[in-house]
Amino acid sequence: MLAKAIPAVLLLTAALVMAHWLGSEPKVADLTIRNPGQDGASTQPTTAPTDLRGTLVEGEGKAAADISGVWPWFRGPDLNNISTDQTPLARKWKTGGPIKLWSLDLGEGYAGPAVVAGRVYILDYDPVGRADVLRCLSLADGKEIWRRAYAVDVPRNHGMSRTVPAVTDKYVVTLGPKCHVVCLDAEKGEYQWGIDLVYQYKTKIPLWYAGQCPLIDGENVILAPGGPEALIMAVRLETGEVRWKTPNNKLRWKMTHSCVVPMTFKGKKMYVYCGTGGIVGVSAEDGAILWTNRDWRPATVVAAPLQIDEERILVSGYGAGCMVLRITESNGQFAAEPEFTRPVKVFGADQHTPILYRSHIYGVIPGGELVCLDLEGKQVWNSGSERYGLGLGPFIIADGMIILMDDSGVLSLVEATPTGFKPIAKAEIFENGRDSWGPFALVEGRLICRDMTRMACLDLRKASNE
Repeated sequence: MLAKAIPAVLLLTAALVMAHWLGSEPKVADLTIRNPGQDGASTQPTTAPTDLRGTLVEGEGKAAADISGVWPWFRGPDLNNISTDQTPLARKWKTGGPIKLWSLDLGEGYAGPAVVAGRVYILDYDPVGRADVLRCLSLADGKEIWRRAYAVDVPRNHGMSRTVPAVTDKYVVTLGPKCHVVCLDAEKGEYQWGIDLVYQYKTKIPLWYAGQCPLIDGENVILAPGGPEALIMAVRLETGEVRWKTPNNKLRWKMTHSCVVPMTFKGKKMYVYCGTGGIVGVSAEDGAILWTNRDWRPATVVAAPLQIDEERILVSGYGAGCMVLRITESNGQFAAEPEFTRPVKVFGADQHTPILYRSHIYGVIPGGELVCLDLEGKQVWNSGSERYGLGLGPFIIADGMIILMDDSGVLSLVEATPTGFKPIAKAEIFENGRDSWGPFALVEGRLICRDMTRMACLDLRKASNE
């Protein structure tokens, strides 16, 4: 009897050990390369609002007064990830790659920087202090000018912070991993207002935490809580006062990682958003729903909508290929119908939003291939994953080049042309880099990039690399 019972006891013991191991939070030393879905789901606090005032700590850094260029929010000044700065960039680098002006350590995540008035803003996470931290750094040397932190418990879940602040000359707005929105004075870090979307609007925290970047549009901040009563909302930038809310009681769509995108159709300004149930266009005046489309139902990880022209938008997401919608209007009634779809092997963005440049669309499809697509959905060329695997890293276009980074922190330059895949230069930026997925910022030839735990400022200027 005892011999028969031993296997059962051992099996039960093993199961208990495994359950304990799975339920415990790993130590920082356990960092490994991971794939989406490997970590556990996030918690969903609802009992009380988070105190978002936090604590301000001043540093010794000084704003770079001689640099006036800006990259004020997600996808740059014009929300298209294209730099119009006239600074000539190098097309070849010296041995070892571009000059590294400065670098620093970050908490685990994929949050991208914003740059205004010689200051770099990055929403970080402090795993020791258990706090979201907005860090304001000098663009000149990376030294910290100030930081403001508020306490919030964010367990490791495939990275913590993953959004880009939105900044004006007066204010900086952030959206944290657990959907906390905070507005600070951009120069001094003084608290202005905050919104706990989970507590106040019953937002469901997305898988792998919030990936939506706040949008500043004039005097308003545009957010997509995806709560029962507010799919999208506009609040006053100065005060956080609600201007309007889009009803969500019928749609009941929830927040995704997609960002809200402004669009103008025949003189009518609207905001376009990919929620969990489809795509919606709402009036910029009062948030009224103008049209919806349920043919595209994205996963949690979904790129921002890309406006192709006045009537068409492209949507894409993790493992889902892409779809182009055409917007129409008749007698004041709007509609958005599919014009074409393409599978992932032709075009689709697992993570970063594609770029429209000179009547062609550039993006990285699953498998790490850089692809050029024409506006009718035909693949013009691809880099080939075996020859040039790129993974889920960021990319922008500047000075006629695509600047992109692969998963392991290798930076590449490729000609932004539909005539073929034409790589120019390649260099390792982060030794033993991993998950280099954070969006870039480019200001006057200075590229700010990161991997999971490090950030660097590179000098890409032609004059510096000659």
